[in-house]
Amino acid sequence: MKILVTGGAGYIGSHFVKYIKQNSNFEIIIFDNLSRGNLASVPDGVAFKNVDLRNKTDLKNAFEEFSKIDIIVHFAAFAYVGESVENPALYYENNVAGSINLASVAALNGVKHFVFSSTCSLYGNPERIPISENESVKPINPYAQTKLMIENVLRDFDSAYGMKNVCLRYFNAAGADFEGKIGESHDPEPHLIPLVLQTALGKREKILIFGDDYNTEDGTCIRDYIHINDLADAHLKAIEYLKNGNNSDIFNLGTGEGYSVKQIIDTAKEITGINFRSEIVERRAGDPDILVADNSKAKSVLGWNPKYGLNDIITSAWNWHRNQKF
Repeated sequence: MKILVTGGAGYIGSHFVKYIKQNSNFEIIIFDNLSRGNLASVPDGVAFKNVDLRNKTDLKNAFEEFSKIDIIVHFAAFAYVGESVENPALYYENNVAGSINLASVAALNGVKHFVFSSTCSLYGNPERIPISENESVKPINPYAQTKLMIENVLRDFDSAYGMKNVCLRYFNAAGADFEGKIGESHDPEPHLIPLVLQTALGKREKILIFGDDYNTEDGTCIRDYIHINDLADAHLKAIEYLKNGNNSDIFNLGTGEGYSVKQIIDTAKEITGINFRSEIVERRAGDPDILVADNSKAKSVLGWNPKYGLNDIITSAWNWHRNQKF
């Protein structure tokens, strides 16, 4: 089976490629324009093509070069909420137009299976915790809007062209490869755990806590953190689900356990052995108190069970970060 991974040089995509290379016999092809990916994250022996999904002509040519693709796993997207608010045109062009080009060319080339990297941001400020797939979708930023648009495009492509899809709505992807070969590095870095570990390494003076007056036990926001290898395993199970002839569907991916900002900081201090500084500052607009997944559907339908907890996440990320030269 030939599998195309878009964004396969990025954080989540590269971990997925490494995972399926070790746990399947698929022939893997990566399309990535390297605007936010890293060529060094592409494993030896994996076919790579520098392709920008916004260029439909180049995309068509790439599909001709790598013919008879069986399934697409689509990670390629910009994913900074703040940036999407400041520059929504960039997000609609890259995420939505690029994805429409990809799905259109895939349909023309007879691709019948599509796994999409979506987000729990679609739920906005949820009414119920934990959050199930039955929660209404109400995106509150352009990034989330783009993901919802793509889900709707894939639904229509299923109806029109028979392209079955699985949309995986992640919660907070975190952690790193346990062998320490790849990890999480963004510029700028928006995510809490890398920021905390950079502070432990002395690369930041302090870690900022945005508000301590939320309706939680310690006053800081609670989020559901899921290890990157657990996400990779869910994508592999989504591929198997589609291969078995099942209908299109949507699944939440989270552990079902929530941790506060202060808990993340305290756990990082314990694992690193470093008592770094933190400072409480004003809240950011739009941050919900608690976001935790109801993952029962993914467990029952896909047979997926997350294996790794917070200690595994922070330990694997720390082992990678402290060996980097950046």
